[in-house]
Amino acid sequence: MQNCGKGKKKPKIGLYISTACFLLFGMACGVLVGQYAYSIAGDMPFGQFLMVLGLLLLAMYVSIFLQIVIHEAGHLIFGLLSGYRFSSFRIGSWMWLVDNGKIKLRRLSLAGTGGQCLMGPPEFENGRIPFILYNLGGSLLNLASAPLFLCAYAACKDLPALPLIFLIAGMAGFLFACLNGIPMHAGTVDNDGYNILSIQKSKKSMRAFWLQMKVNEQMSGGIRIKDMPKDWFFLPQDEDMGNSMVAALAVFYENRLMDTHAFAQALPLIEKLKEMDTAVNGLHDKLLTCDFIYCILLEGADYEKIEGLLDKGQRKFMKQMRKFPSVIRTEYALSLLYEKDAAKAAFWKKEFGRCALAYPYASEIESEQELLQKADLASGG
Repeated sequence: MQNCGKGKKKPKIGLYISTACFLLFGMACGVLVGQYAYSIAGDMPFGQFLMVLGLLLLAMYVSIFLQIVIHEAGHLIFGLLSGYRFSSFRIGSWMWLVDNGKIKLRRLSLAGTGGQCLMGPPEFENGRIPFILYNLGGSLLNLASAPLFLCAYAACKDLPALPLIFLIAGMAGFLFACLNGIPMHAGTVDNDGYNILSIQKSKKSMRAFWLQMKVNEQMSGGIRIKDMPKDWFFLPQDEDMGNSMVAALAVFYENRLMDTHAFAQALPLIEKLKEMDTAVNGLHDKLLTCDFIYCILLEGADYEKIEGLLDKGQRKFMKQMRKFPSVIRTEYALSLLYEKDAAKAAFWKKEFGRCALAYPYASEIESEQELLQKADLASGG
């Protein structure tokens, strides 16, 4: 059985470093919470002690959440100062975006991200656009806020609970600043520092960054990829695919093929991308695999490849992203055409309906709805 996706993997050192840092941070927070809880326990009944401990753990998460908000606010503030336009602002799965001139609240979760601030880019001047402050803004604001929280901690040591929140928020500020600002591959996406390195390598990578931001802005405005300017979508040269910004353009080109239902063209392209040594990030790679499975099913290609594609990592990803439209569409096609399970297919169709109600990009829902219908036709339904 053929196992696709044998291309050289990115070094995992960034993932190991970030995981180790978060583990150490978690341990330090646990010690601080435990020590504080023990110091106030006294003759407190056990049930009351557990309630206090739970509240302290909640306070710890509030502290970390504050730094996520600060990080994304940094991107927004420095983006606006650099001439960018507000497009969307996401914390966790809650997302605010501009839709027909109005800011609306929607839901979106992306594996490996705690939040995201996306903006419409300014036009090029003398072949360049500002990009450093926008990308580095989150880390800068984390770094600036950390000593302020630590000063607040020192100023109110005698108050209950509040000093603990300030202390953990200060520690989290330094952690987020380092893990986002120091260039590294971590998890499914590259961090802000690595994005800066990728953009500044060449005019091609800067243009690629602009195109990514521009496409997202158009999608926020309800425009489908197939209806955007055709010259925005092209296959980069193989020698440029080692740059993560440029490699993303190949993914966008594939997305346009899917939106125009050119599955016969998308199928060999995805296979080539997965076999090549590219800088396609982990999130895009896993979503490409979903499209690959769908195209195999629709084109009646070698079904034996599907088992190899649905390895442990892909299954885990699809479970994490089970509310994402293209993942739901792929699960629906698998249930209908591969597993021949009508009840399971009906479940995924209902899931798609629920997803469509809160999903931020109406243009993407329209596109994915058509792909669901294509699967229905392929099943003879």
